Amino acid sequence: MKKTALLLFITLILSACSQVSKEDAKKLNGYWEIEKVILADGSEKDYSINTTYDYFSIKDDFKGFRKKVQPQLDGKFLTDNSEEALEITEKDSKIYLNYKTDYATWKEELKSISEDKMVILNQQKIEYHYKKATPINLLNGEETK
Repeated sequence: MKKTALLLFITLILSACSQVSKEDAKKLNGYWEIEKVILADGSEKDYSINTTYDYFSIKDDFKGFRKKVQPQLDGKFLTDNSEEALEITEKDSKIYLNYKTDYATWKEELKSISEDKMVILNQQKIEYHYKKATPINLLNGEETK
């Protein structure tokens, strides 16, 4: 009986620790690079080199946008005017990223997030593992000639 109670207690603690809060979602702000993708069948695809990053901008009202950007060798990013409107919501103790463009709406679940890692699950059960991106700078801050 004591072992069962202890196991239940540990399970509750672990599940509470892994739960993402709506406030945690503000950690999305910034540049994120996909490290790997786990497909619905369990197979994995590693991304050792990325030509695009996801840039998230979330305000205090939990609204903002996501935009694709291309890192450049001088540490800057190329971008265009396209972006996806984003609203963060909570339902059944889960945090969702609700996207909207002129052409579609969809949502993804924010499974976990820290200062430098996050996991997002889309509606097709594909899990995206991100790491916080840093600019590529092969020139040590010097201007090209």
